[in-house]
Amino acid sequence: MSDDLPIFFAGGGTGGHLYPGISVAEALVRHNSRIKPIFLCTRRPIDATILEPTGYQFIPQPIVPPVRTVGGLLKFWKGWRETQDQVKKLIRENRPAAVLGLGGYAAGVAVKLAALKKIPTAILNPDVIPGKANLYLMQYVKAVCCQFEATRAHTPSSHHSKLVITGCPIRDVFLSPPPRDQAAHRLGLDPILHTLTITGASQGSLTVNDAALETLKDVKLQGWQILHLAGKDHAASVGQRYRELNIPAHVIDFTPAMEDVWAVTDLTISRAGGSTCAELTALGIPSILMPYPYHKDKHQKYNGQVLQDAGAAVLMDDKMDGPKNAARLKPLLEPLLYDATRRQGMATAAKQLGKLDAADQVARVILNMLPH
Repeated sequence: MSDDLPIFFAGGGTGGHLYPGISVAEALVRHNSRIKPIFLCTRRPIDATILEPTGYQFIPQPIVPPVRTVGGLLKFWKGWRETQDQVKKLIRENRPAAVLGLGGYAAGVAVKLAALKKIPTAILNPDVIPGKANLYLMQYVKAVCCQFEATRAHTPSSHHSKLVITGCPIRDVFLSPPPRDQAAHRLGLDPILHTLTITGASQGSLTVNDAALETLKDVKLQGWQILHLAGKDHAASVGQRYRELNIPAHVIDFTPAMEDVWAVTDLTISRAGGSTCAELTALGIPSILMPYPYHKDKHQKYNGQVLQDAGAAVLMDDKMDGPKNAARLKPLLEPLLYDATRRQGMATAAKQLGKLDAADQVARVILNMLPH
């Protein structure tokens, strides 16, 4: 036990925070088998669902996201104080060699406390626009591991020396995608037909679902099949809508086997979260991106803009209205369905943006911070 090198991974609450951290943990253990990843996550059920299969130790923190009401802020500060006590104890007991913040509210306590105790710290920043937590933590950390060079323009100049363009870590399963025919079989799809994949990320998206349904009822789909990841709360109603429109579609709520989904995908309509962009570029998948419209900083739009500027994607604002979105989506989608040359050009452009070794790059940043 005394030979272990514990490293804390602080953050959670979504797959977008946890999966890149898991990828870095795997890379670190490959580099040094003494490293013992310990995840300080949230109490959301999704964290346990994602982390249990990894075999890594994970410890839920009491912290909750800040809500801008008196009650919400009181709850946040209570959770912050309880998390401080918990993390101080964990640092004493485990003596971590380093701490990596995975982004979001659940990263802050551990990263700040570790930095104040002179423990090497770094944070992952998969979006062009750093979130509030990451901007706050930049003053404490030694390195900020970024997916995009464009992040520099949205970061205080005093922190520019800390920025390292590593890419956003993706899971090992994406580095060796399964054969298309095997993936299609597992998903219940025809491996010969082209596949249009529609996804609003792990929870699904009502506005993406509505935009797709409104658009596809007026689009000729010869030679194509639809795979629609509608989200747990929407899958039944989306499936019913396809049946009413007499459009054959394979509708599921979500699958953790996204390597199968991307292996069969020839074109996707999706959100533009940091992890999604990393997967699309690593695998060379042409996309129509509808950035999440409810964030004040519009960070998904900036992510998508990088892909569009490179010729890897087409960007479309989500107007949060089915017919309005369909009026914009149809003229973007229809030409792409029947222009294989253009899709191939987008796929090539996407791959040129992709960073397959991002997990190893972040691992090296952490290893270089450790005492030698």
